[in-house]
Amino acid sequence: MTLSVRIRHRQGDFLLDATFESSGRLTALFGPSGSGKTSLINMIGGLVRPKSGRIEAGGRLLVDTEARLFVPKYRRRIGYVFQDARLFPHMSVAQNLGYGRFFTPATERYADFTGVVDLLGIGHLLSRKPVSLSGGEKQRVAIGRALIASPKLILMDEPLASLDDARKAEILPYIERLRDETKIPIVYVSHSVAEVARLASDVVVLSAGKVTASGPADDILSRFDLLPEEERAEAGAMVDLAMAGQDEVFGLTVLHSAGGEWRLPRIDAPAGATIRARVRARDVMLAVERPVGISALNVLPGKITAIAAGEGPDALVSLDCGGDRLAARVTRRSIDALSLTVGREVFAVVKAVTFDRGSVGGPSGLARDPFTLQVPPQQEARTSR
Repeated sequence: MTLSVRIRHRQGDFLLDATFESSGRLTALFGPSGSGKTSLINMIGGLVRPKSGRIEAGGRLLVDTEARLFVPKYRRRIGYVFQDARLFPHMSVAQNLGYGRFFTPATERYADFTGVVDLLGIGHLLSRKPVSLSGGEKQRVAIGRALIASPKLILMDEPLASLDDARKAEILPYIERLRDETKIPIVYVSHSVAEVARLASDVVVLSAGKVTASGPADDILSRFDLLPEEERAEAGAMVDLAMAGQDEVFGLTVLHSAGGEWRLPRIDAPAGATIRARVRARDVMLAVERPVGISALNVLPGKITAIAAGEGPDALVSLDCGGDRLAARVTRRSIDALSLTVGREVFAVVKAVTFDRGSVGGPSGLARDPFTLQVPPQQEARTSR
């Protein structure tokens, strides 16, 4: 589904003037606090009416101020997951989940209750009230409520912002499953590079109410100039790694990519599963000769494709390692000392211990029954009349 946005909206002294188009499975609206992310997602969801502009999702026009068209939120078929779960405290989990169905015509329902519960691992919570749930459990129920409404699009406004690191680690795999195993596109608001790198297929960068860049996550998150200053240490590249085996003696996992062999701290996944890893530029060292006698376990040959040096002491070196795109953050002094130039062959060196739970995504391609969104047989019969 393609999401096309072109809006202009002033609220007080703040002007939101944003234009972008995305067909990604999970499009992240990324930027610092106050950049306009929540205002923009609220306009997509119908919670805010823009002063002027046009919003189209999947070929369906939701807003066109010139034509005086504004589809109300209850008719947009959009699921919304907020920062706080916003569950009804007097209802059980099962009742909260079922509430999402009320506004969806019976002939348009495709989400199976049991399938959603299994996808999110909340079967054991169905009889409980929200007050007894952890923050991560509440957010999983909130996602389930949005999904059971059979939406055509899901909006998630910083759903992990109120959670501690342990709860974030708990819920991230479920968002990955939602992204990978359903056909529902997601728009995800965040100011965290780590979250966006792990989840997003596409990124729209906002700053002071304007879109400064948009495109594939790999392209956007490798550029220091597009990231807020406080997040630039997290810049880097994403690499897809295929599970090859386990090094049981040393607690490591062996993986393969287009660039070569990798060793990371143990990942529990079957052979053949694909792992998405974020390789931060600050964690990549460069060598002009294959290094020997070093502790780092990951050494990949590559070629320099670009060097971007700013006014400060550091620079960003872009690499092509057999098809894997990596980036290294080094000093300008190192560039001079090693005579690094575009086209030069080098070795990228990455320590295994730099990878943590936040930089390694959940496996895809697992041997399990995928969660499929299909029209239930009884609804299919009604629809065909």
